[in-house]
Amino acid sequence: EVQLVESGGGLVQSGESLTLSCAASGFTFDDYAMSWARQAPGKGLEWVSGISWNGGNTYYAESVKGRFTISRDNAKNTLYLQMNSLKSEDTAVYYCAKGRTGTIKIVATWVHEYDYWGQGTQVTVSS
Repeated sequence: EVQLVESGGGLVQSGESLTLSCAASGFTFDDYAMSWARQAPGKGLEWVSGISWNGGNTYYAESVKGRFTISRDNAKNTLYLQMNSLKSEDTAVYYCAKGRTGTIKIVATWVHEYDYWGQGTQVTVSS
């Protein structure tokens, strides 16, 4: 059974940092690309960042580029999202997602590129 369990969310002040983790199990982690997405209150799901199967390629939404860093430890079956210089607009539930392949596709229908999702972790940034 595929499981993705996010952790590391919390309440921080604007300008502070947080690191999210996603523990994966039930599949061969290093065969698949992974991504982070988020959903802010009253808004739709937004893709945030993605990483290829071996970590060799990383991608970011413009809204987080330069502030967030995605990484993975294939030996630990864990995905990370280091979030620096957090802003109030980063407030959202953050989800990790397993890609259907080993690479990231930046497409309008991006949500269909993922077949499993975690339960999410809340990040709240106070201004």
